Amino acid sequence: MTITITDTNQSVSNPTEDQRVVDKEYILHVENLNIYYGENWAVHNVQMEIEKNAVTALIGPSGCGKSTFLRSINRMNDIIPNARAEGEILYDGINILRDDIDVVALRKEIGMVFQKPNPFPKSIYENLTHALKFAGIRNKGKLDQIVEESLRKAALWDEVKDRLHQSALALSGGQQQRLCIARTIALKPSVLLLDEPSSALDPISNAKIEELILQLKKDYSIIIVTHNMHQASRVSDKTAFFLNGDLVEYDRTSKIFTKPSEKKTEQYISGQFG
Repeated sequence: MTITITDTNQSVSNPTEDQRVVDKEYILHVENLNIYYGENWAVHNVQMEIEKNAVTALIGPSGCGKSTFLRSINRMNDIIPNARAEGEILYDGINILRDDIDVVALRKEIGMVFQKPNPFPKSIYENLTHALKFAGIRNKGKLDQIVEESLRKAALWDEVKDRLHQSALALSGGQQQRLCIARTIALKPSVLLLDEPSSALDPISNAKIEELILQLKKDYSIIIVTHNMHQASRVSDKTAFFLNGDLVEYDRTSKIFTKPSEKKTEQYISGQFG
């Protein structure tokens, strides 16, 4: 872990007096998290733990707070005017909501893939090496190795290995999204945040993304926002149901979809509102 605390130049890998002892079964511990947009209270007192090497699905109707919660995990809400968070998100025992956290380093550890594929207007190869070069990796042999490894992990290598220096914008939508996943994992994060990664894709591309997610959880802890109940039930190990900013229920996916504890969860899962 290499998240730097900017005012002390200490990293997550070096314990500090502020670092907590945490359960090694979990990668994230969320404690009393509240998120505000100005005076609007968007997420209310969320407490949950995210398992390592598992897929956690966040479900709920539009505007319920699930994407706001997801973006808080790598501080993407910081770029929104008047947004603020209170409480704690512990990653390796450090509260990553602290003002003195190096956010750039954090986003290498906790990478994010967005709803709409957003490849750079560069070649496939340059899409993957841009951030690596910025991080100081210049050796071409090393860059070539990481590019191939990342594209293989994203199940894209066989489709693009003969056109690495062609524009990424020439790829199909599904290929572009897998490229964005490859670009994220090239930085070797521990956590992948996926914000509706297949909602804009055709059914075949969607199936490839789901298959990829199941493969990637061997190496990464994945949190996915999805409106697709079938997708959540297929790919996730645990599911969190959000409604009006509240975390209504959080449990094993099999239980959420067969015998939820909360009436509101049952109503949502059965399509009575959405």
